[in-house]
Amino acid sequence: MATEYELPETMRALIIDETGAPEVLHLAERPLPRQISDEVLIKVVAAGLNPIDAKTRAGKGVAAAIQSYPTILGNDFSGIVVRAAFEASPLQPGDAVYGMGRVPRTSGSFAEYVSVSSMSVTHKPARLSHAEAAAVPIAALTAWGMVKLAGAAPGQRMLVHAGSGGVGHFAVQFARVLGAHVTATASTRNLDFLRELGADEVIDYSTTRFEDVVHDLDSVIDLIGNVHDNTGTRSLAALRPGGLLVNAPTGSWPTMAADAAAVGRRATGFKVSPDARTLDEISALLSSGTVRVHVDSVFELADGAAAHRLLEEGHTRGKIVLRVS
Repeated sequence: MATEYELPETMRALIIDETGAPEVLHLAERPLPRQISDEVLIKVVAAGLNPIDAKTRAGKGVAAAIQSYPTILGNDFSGIVVRAAFEASPLQPGDAVYGMGRVPRTSGSFAEYVSVSSMSVTHKPARLSHAEAAAVPIAALTAWGMVKLAGAAPGQRMLVHAGSGGVGHFAVQFARVLGAHVTATASTRNLDFLRELGADEVIDYSTTRFEDVVHDLDSVIDLIGNVHDNTGTRSLAALRPGGLLVNAPTGSWPTMAADAAAVGRRATGFKVSPDARTLDEISALLSSGTVRVHVDSVFELADGAAAHRLLEEGHTRGKIVLRVS
């Protein structure tokens, strides 16, 4: 028989009353989110922090879609179901689950409770802690979508930029699982980490221009764009004619498509979707140990501003997680 939970009327949440620097984040009591349609109500144990959270907090990202304040940010979560979508739902009270939301269409995961579509949440792999699971959804779903779009397969040569970051460390592993030959860029301190993840070749971007050592690549997973040292434009030079660059950071390279076409290469952006079916595929790889998640650091929910500052420094290995409850 499913567990029955007595729920409070309010919850502790990390909110913003306006966009701005990390200091705009603060704790407050907020009403529990209301379930609608197929949504599952989840008690959040841990919430993953992603670049989109920091961008939105700063007034970029998806901030333009915020309709009212205060608002709660955060998409990734791991926790326990406390209210099912319906009586015979596959996700029942007491189930350990993880997934991602659609902030600001829904209330965020930087809170003790979150209500999300059942299509965007699935059972948590038993071998992962809640902190580890919360670090997975957006980064892993983004990486999986990008490497699949890039056509990762045996015989293909792929370059992954920022290979030690949240999305990057998954992209390196997924590309190897799919059989591609993977080269990854990172700072000096992360080169051994990339080798442990299975990268065939590693490039220290602080000492080596990647386009000097890799050529005629089939694809590039671009997690930087042109916001630093024209990484995106230089990546086009490393591709073979007709090769494909897949870019994730929104707004990082407005002229990308035209720049690629001008030199006979292809380029596309990528947007992640909260798809529980794909997350199930990733769960199988995590459960078997074929792929692993790396948590850089865990902050208490009250220390969300410090977590945002660390993320914005841009040197995180893997993911940053907030401990919620």
